[in-house]
Amino acid sequence: MSNGQDLGVRRFGRVNWLGLWTLIQREVRRFLNVWSQTVMAPLINAGLFLMVFVLAVGPNRGPVMGVPFIEFIAPGILTMTVIQNAFANCSSSLASAKVQGNIVDTLMPPLNAAELVAGYLMGAVARGALVAIVIALGVWLFLGVGMAHPLWVVFFVFVGSVFMGGLGLIAGIFANKFDQLAAISNFIVTPLAFLSGTFYSIEAMPPALQSLSYANPFFYIIDGVRYGMLGVSDSSPVFGAVFSMFAAVLVVAINHYWFKRGYRLKA
Repeated sequence: MSNGQDLGVRRFGRVNWLGLWTLIQREVRRFLNVWSQTVMAPLINAGLFLMVFVLAVGPNRGPVMGVPFIEFIAPGILTMTVIQNAFANCSSSLASAKVQGNIVDTLMPPLNAAELVAGYLMGAVARGALVAIVIALGVWLFLGVGMAHPLWVVFFVFVGSVFMGGLGLIAGIFANKFDQLAAISNFIVTPLAFLSGTFYSIEAMPPALQSLSYANPFFYIIDGVRYGMLGVSDSSPVFGAVFSMFAAVLVVAINHYWFKRGYRLKA
């Protein structure tokens, strides 16, 4: 039975909650089985970023937007790590299934397109949230950076994970081998994350690059988390929330349409 068909009210209800929960569990267990790579490695990388900047810049670096430089970059590093992990969770899961030829095991169960997309995305959200908690605890313990507006942090981590998980599904759908997936990550995702105010205020950028940043969802996600942690931001957190939600909804709609059609998924 194809997940792309309009099945109406199915024998287990309008939503296959058991199937959806099983898919979510699979995605979560997949990254927890390699926790040293998916949880500890991001924490170590974030710590190394902070250490390198402290050693390279030194104590003479002035404050940025009224806060010490090392505290200013902590939310950016946290967010960059979260969105990269959310992207990697969905893209690697889908690409691995296609390369190994077992994607049919996901497409054949009685799950419709919305349930498939939701299952993958919830796995990305779980990984993003876990990474965020671990790094947030680290910067609180070692830097004393807390949460000025914790609900904003939760919101932008959730929306950012959904958005990046959706982009990861798009990458996984397009990629037929791991080299293509790595190219998308290295030449699109990483540059956009680094050039979105992770390590600096975009007020320091030339006007042309500032305009490009204001059209980049990555910027609003990073800026929103910074506002939630430090209470300072380059843009309005409300506008950033609306822009980020629009970008996430657009990406999820594309995912749903492609899964419903079986685009580049079915032989």
